[in-house]
Amino acid sequence: MEDEASAIALETRELTKIYRMGAVEVHALRGVDVDFREGELVVLLGPSGSGKSTLLNILGGLDTPTSGTVMFRGQPLTMDSERALNLYRRNHVGFVFQFYNLIPSLTARENVSLVTEIARNPMSPVEALSIVGLGDRLDHFPAQLSGGEQQRVAIARAIAKRPDLLLCDEPTGALDSKTGILVLEAILKINRELGTTTALITHNAVIAEIANRVLYFADGRIVETRQNAAQRAPGELAW
Repeated sequence: MEDEASAIALETRELTKIYRMGAVEVHALRGVDVDFREGELVVLLGPSGSGKSTLLNILGGLDTPTSGTVMFRGQPLTMDSERALNLYRRNHVGFVFQFYNLIPSLTARENVSLVTEIARNPMSPVEALSIVGLGDRLDHFPAQLSGGEQQRVAIARAIAKRPDLLLCDEPTGALDSKTGILVLEAILKINRELGTTTALITHNAVIAEIANRVLYFADGRIVETRQNAAQRAPGELAW
């Protein structure tokens, strides 16, 4: 992928977020300017409370900024319209969180079909689960799956609607190294094969080596940006 030649999928300008708790103001984001290019895999690194999750939630339409703008493919996100944000999330964004949020009484296939039934142009649950290596676990319930398998079901659910953006908040945070690598391999495969623009939050600096670009956060700001000369395969990592 030629980064400089790629179109910009998502951009923010002067993005701020202030949470008010009584008389106390918490500045979660302090004027963040950042671009995400089409098909890019970006890792967001930084300590807890540095603004990573707040940025991801705003990029995904789960939260709104106090001030500043978010542009998706050159068009501003309408932050004051819940309907517009709902459509944006439904049509363009897939989320993966640290905790899998699967419905225990539904099989892997049924958990994924919750998304495919409301999407515009979905892949089948079987296809989505096959992409993440679970084509043989379609009819298993979450309790019959390992933590890594449950997380891969969550990834399949996120990608089944063919989102333009895949936003992952600590997707390996609850997993051991070996299992986490399988999850990262699934995310990288989706990024490469489907061209999905991907942003991944982690506390684990080793994981940054799979990215095209790394953003370092501190105190609500991006304090450093690094372009990786080469992406390492997840299987080469150890933590």
